[in-house]
Amino acid sequence: MDTPRNGDTAPRLLVVEDEAHLAAGLKMNLELEGYQVEVASTGRAAAAAMVSPEGFDVILLDVMLPDMNGFTFCKRLREAGQYTPVIMLTARSSATDRVAGLEAGADDYLAKPFELDELLARVKSQLRRQQWLKTSATGLGASELRFGDAQVNFDTYEITVKGAPKKLTQLEMDLLRYFADHAGKVLSRDELMREVWKLQQGNTRTVDNFVSRLRKHFEIDPGNPRHFISIRGAGYKFMP
Repeated sequence: MDTPRNGDTAPRLLVVEDEAHLAAGLKMNLELEGYQVEVASTGRAAAAAMVSPEGFDVILLDVMLPDMNGFTFCKRLREAGQYTPVIMLTARSSATDRVAGLEAGADDYLAKPFELDELLARVKSQLRRQQWLKTSATGLGASELRFGDAQVNFDTYEITVKGAPKKLTQLEMDLLRYFADHAGKVLSRDELMREVWKLQQGNTRTVDNFVSRLRKHFEIDPGNPRHFISIRGAGYKFMP
C-alpha cells in the first residue's frame, strides 16, 4: 500500500467511466488494493465529485464519455487550477491520441484493453510522485528557481515568464523540479522515467514529449533550446 495522503486515510481515487461493468470491475479491484474509490459515469458527474472537500489523489479518466470527451474534461480541470494526477483510459491508442491526452494535461495514458497489474502500477507511480513532490528539495536551497526569463515557485506553483503568468501541469512541475535538482547533469530518459514517473519501464517517448512541452513554456526558441538541452544518445541536461 502506498503512503496515504492524510495520516491513516487510504488514497482516494475517482474513476470516470461510462461502461458500467468496467467501472464496477475497476472499483472492486482497486478497493481490494485498499483504495477508497468513487465512480462517475459522465463528465458532469465527475465535475460534481471534484468539489468534495476530501479531494482525490488520482483520477482514472475514460476518453469517450457520453457528455464530453476526456481531453476536454482534463483541459478544463487544468485551466481551473486543479492538478490532481490524471491517468487516461481509452481504446484510442494512436500516437496522436496519446499526445492529445498529454497536451490536455494528463499525467499518464493507458490503452484499453489493459492488464490490471499495469493499471495498479500506474496508480502507484502517481501516488509515489505525489509523495516525492512533498519531500523533494530543489537542490538550490530554496523553493524558487530562476532561469532565463522565468521565475518558478515550487511551493505556490506561481510561474512567470517575462512577467506573464503561466500554468504547468503537475507532471510538468515534477519534471522541472527534477531537472532543477540535477542542474548541469546529463539525465537519461530511463532515469527520468524511473525518478519522475516512478516507473521502472515505460515508453521513453513520453519523456521526449514532456521535455518538448517545457521548451515551449520556457525557451525563447524551442527549436534551439538553451536550457533543456538534448545530449545525443544520452538524454537531457538542464542548464539554468
